[in-house]
This record gives sequence, C-alpha cells and structure tokens, in this order.
Amino acid sequence: MEFDLDQTDALLSTTRAVRKRLDLERDVPDDVLLECLQLAVQAPTGSNRQGWRWMVVRDADKKLALAEMYRRAGGDYLAAAAADSDGGQTGRVLDSANYLAQNLEKVPVMVIPLIIGRLDEMAEAPGGANLTNAAAGLLGSIIPAMWSFQLALRSRGLGSCYTTLHLGLEQEAAELLGIPGHMSQAGLLPVAYTKGTDFKAAARPPVSEITYLDTYKNPIA
Repeated sequence: MEFDLDQTDALLSTTRAVRKRLDLERDVPDDVLLECLQLAVQAPTGSNRQGWRWMVVRDADKKLALAEMYRRAGGDYLAAAAADSDGGQTGRVLDSANYLAQNLEKVPVMVIPLIIGRLDEMAEAPGGANLTNAAAGLLGSIIPAMWSFQLALRSRGLGSCYTTLHLGLEQEAAELLGIPGHMSQAGLLPVAYTKGTDFKAAARPPVSEITYLDTYKNPIA
C-alpha cells in the first residue's frame, strides 16, 4: 500500500485545536460522525481490550449543563488568563480557549470519550499498578482513538479540540448523562464543521533540540 505522503503529512501537521473557527450554525450528520468514530476505533488499546465507549451529546439542555460545568470548573481562570495575556501564540490560544468556554453550548455536537476502568481503583487494588503505570495504561487506551477521531474529522472538513476542564466535575457530568460508575471520561470534544479548511502547521522547535540519544544529557544532533 502506497500513501500520498504530501496529503498524509498535511493531515498530520494541520489538524489543529479548533475553537473560534467552529461553525456553530451547521449541523453535523450522524452518518459522518459515526464514520469518523469507526475509524477512531482502529486505534490500538492496552492488551487489545477495546474498552472505549463514546457518548454523543446533542440535547440542548444537556449541552448547556455541560458548558456550565466547564465554566464552573475553569471559566474564570480562562477569562483572567486571556485578559492578562500579552499576545503572541500563547495569548491567541488563551483567547480562543476563553471564546470556546463562553460558547461551548452552541456547538452542534459534543463527544465525550469513555474508557472502561477507574484510575483510582487500578492504583489502589492489591498488587495493582502504581499511579503512573495505571494512568499510562488507562488513558493510553483511549487517547490514541481520540486523536484518530480528530484526524478523521479534519479530513472531512470538521474540527474539534481536546478539552478536559469539565473533568473537575466528572461525577456531576456522569449523573447528567447516565454514565455508569465503572467508566472514566477522558475529555470532551466539541465537534463542528470548520469555517474554511486552510489550517497551517504550527510553529514548533526543531525536534533535534528536544530529542536525546541514550541519555538525557546527550542531544541527538
């Protein structure tokens, strides 16, 4: 199988965290959403357990309730950080994050990725993994699928961003959505078509400056 490397590299390098350019007026059909989720579950999971589940939220009242949780959990912080920012790339990110917080309930669809298991129970079980190991195993079994979902969205003219603020009120969200106690929420993905698709690669440091060979004191280049 041969891939078009230009297209593949463009998809990987221009799938951005989209906030201000989410089209809040255009509907997202179920078939498109399910197609992207079908691709997402091709991602690897720990021990091939495939414990992922997906909560799709379209109900206006539930979206509003989740948005209010999101703002209670971190809205004041985002607003203050955006106001105090002196501009630049970080300032633009904070401004767009604050915009999303203030408009979250308006997105056509919210997707909450779920994974079977609870981190606290895994770490506390007799003979269980330590917290680092447990977190890597549990979240490492859902985050790759989340990223595949976002790549699939991008390839179809939609966008999203990975948010976690509402997890500060995870139990409240679980009660709202009827999520059982043995499931963990891994974030909240607002989903919408994007206003334009002309996203560009972000400025990043050369990887030769942040990559090491055999020991952390030995840069690879």
